Amino acid sequence: MAEGKARVVVAKPGLDGHDRGVKIVARVLRDAGVEVIYLGLRQTPEMIVAGALQEDADAIGLSVLSGAHMTMFSRVLELLRENGAEDVRVFGGGIIPDADIAELERMGVAKIFTPGAPTSEIADWVRKNVRPAHAV
Repeated sequence: MAEGKARVVVAKPGLDGHDRGVKIVARVLRDAGVEVIYLGLRQTPEMIVAGALQEDADAIGLSVLSGAHMTMFSRVLELLRENGAEDVRVFGGGIIPDADIAELERMGVAKIFTPGAPTSEIADWVRKNVRPAHAV
C-alpha cells in the first residue's frame, strides 16, 4: 500500500443495479489520489464489511438508489462495530430524503452526498476526512 493514501471500499448494496454514478465517483476518487477498491453491484452489508476488513480500508462509500438506505447503512455500521472496526468511516450517496440524512448522521454515517453533488466536493471531502490508518 502506498504510504499516505487513504483506502476506500466503494460498493452498491442491495438489489440496485444502477452503477454509473458509483463508477464515476470511484474514478474521481482514484484520480484524486485515493486507493479505491470497488466491490461492485448487489453486495450485502456482510460482503461489504468483509471486503473492507480484508482490504484494511479506512472508509466505506455506499451508493444507494433503491430506497433501502436506512437498512443498508445501519447494518454496515452494526457489522463494523461487531468487528471492532468503528474507525472505518462510512459515507455515501444516492436518492436519500433530507429527513433520513439527519438520522443516518445520528447513527454514525459521516457524510451523505445527494444527487447532483459535484464530484470535486466528494473528492475534497474524502481527502479532508478520511485518513490512512498508518498516517495517524
